[in-house]
Amino acid sequence: MSARSFAGPVLAVSFFALATAARADAPQQAYAMSGVDTFNAAGREVRTEITYAGTQRLTIRHDGPRTRFTADASYDRREGGTATHATASFSSTLLPGGQQRDDGDGDPDYLTILNQPFSIELDAPTLRDLRNLAGAVPFDFPSPMTGAPLHGSLRRLPDGLLGGRRVLGIAFTAHGPIDGAPPDRPELALHGSISMNGTAYYAYADALLLALDATLDIEGRIAGGGQTEPVTIVYKRTIRPQAP
Repeated sequence: MSARSFAGPVLAVSFFALATAARADAPQQAYAMSGVDTFNAAGREVRTEITYAGTQRLTIRHDGPRTRFTADASYDRREGGTATHATASFSSTLLPGGQQRDDGDGDPDYLTILNQPFSIELDAPTLRDLRNLAGAVPFDFPSPMTGAPLHGSLRRLPDGLLGGRRVLGIAFTAHGPIDGAPPDRPELALHGSISMNGTAYYAYADALLLALDATLDIEGRIAGGGQTEPVTIVYKRTIRPQAP
């Protein structure tokens, strides 16, 4: 279990630490999702690729001053020509003091909408600030997959339509060091750099996150057996809204 501190609409501090607005229970939101993980070890000419494709459903429930978000996913995982079916679940609770607590993480492949580098919902002041954003704004935040400190900037994208809903777009880019093992390869000692790029679209009507693209790139060297070799690891995730 982990707890993330939410700091209101101070964009220069962190776009990803924003409180959500209290409102009536929303209908469930369905999403289509896909992803690709690649691992390249140049010294051994090793390349691994894993692809994901499936759907998920987000539910929002209010319990007094608390708001609970739950995402349940069903997907196919394909590696080396072998496909397996899997499920995932992730839940978070927004507390009255503005803290988001992760109550249950059953999402080892980082596919649910709640397990991404974007807040699931924005409060009204933050939505307004983002709508009026001009130019790039700096921010710092920990990588959601490695915990490494990332430093970057975010900027406003043009408005658009998703499923007939008007949305506000945000793009970000960030970079930082990595010193340790990637989340799905704990046996590796990895030293190098990490970068993350992504876009997110929020519905104006209820400030809910409707779509995202996120790519995390790791470049470095792995150590083992007294030797080191260069590696490249890439995680890509895409989530889009589906009709109920």
